[in-house]
Parts: sequence; C-alpha cells; structure tokens
Amino acid sequence: QVQLVESGGGLVQAGDSLRLSCAASGASGRTFNRYTMAWFRQAPGKEREFVAVITWTGGTYYADSVKGRFTISRDNAKNTVYLQMNSLNSEDTAVYYCAVDSAVRALPTYARIPTSLYDYWGQGTQVTVSS
Repeated sequence: QVQLVESGGGLVQAGDSLRLSCAASGASGRTFNRYTMAWFRQAPGKEREFVAVITWTGGTYYADSVKGRFTISRDNAKNTVYLQMNSLNSEDTAVYYCAVDSAVRALPTYARIPTSLYDYWGQGTQVTVSS
C-alpha cells in the first residue's frame, strides 16, 4: 500500500507561483523509483483533469493548458514528486491531486486514460488563484 500526501497549496494572486509536493510512503525506494507519477486537478463542478506526468526515467508530458507554465519533477531519494506552477491564473484554481501508475505506458496516453487506472491517489491540496 502506498500513501501519497500533497502539500504546498494556498491562496495566491494571478501571476504568482507555487510549488506543490507529493510525498510517497509505504513503498520501498526501489519501488517508488519505478512508478510513474502524475498530477491532476479538479475545479468545482468539473471533472478531474490531467495536468502532468513524469516517468521513472524522467520523461514528462503536460496538458496543453499548463504547458510552458508548469514543470513536473521528482526526487527519488526523497520519494517525492513536485509541480512547479508559474504564471498562475484563475483557471488554475482547483484541488490538485497526485497519483501513482505502476504500469508502463506511452507518455501521451496519460492525458487520456481513465483515472481509475491509477493505482493510488493522494487527498489533494487546494490551490486558489485570485484575479
């Protein structure tokens, strides 16, 4: 069993930056290193949507809406994945979740696969951007 804990959310103004963290526990370092990690977000009244993904080899893929503004990274020694968010705007307001996928998939498919295919989810962290 893997537990994921997100942190770093908050209330910011448009144009500001935030860095989210997702710490994984319950998995050995060797196991975490092999997981693909993803960030999703869910705004009020909307479905959960894909934001970014990073494979265990460091390959990344982003949703078009955040490309060029968000950067996903990971520190395998700390079992942690990050989401650096720059140039935030009101449309980025949502609860942000991290998720684990133990399968091996082509990067672009992560933007389309059902959320049910992910093995573990965190509880989320709220990001609110005021305009």
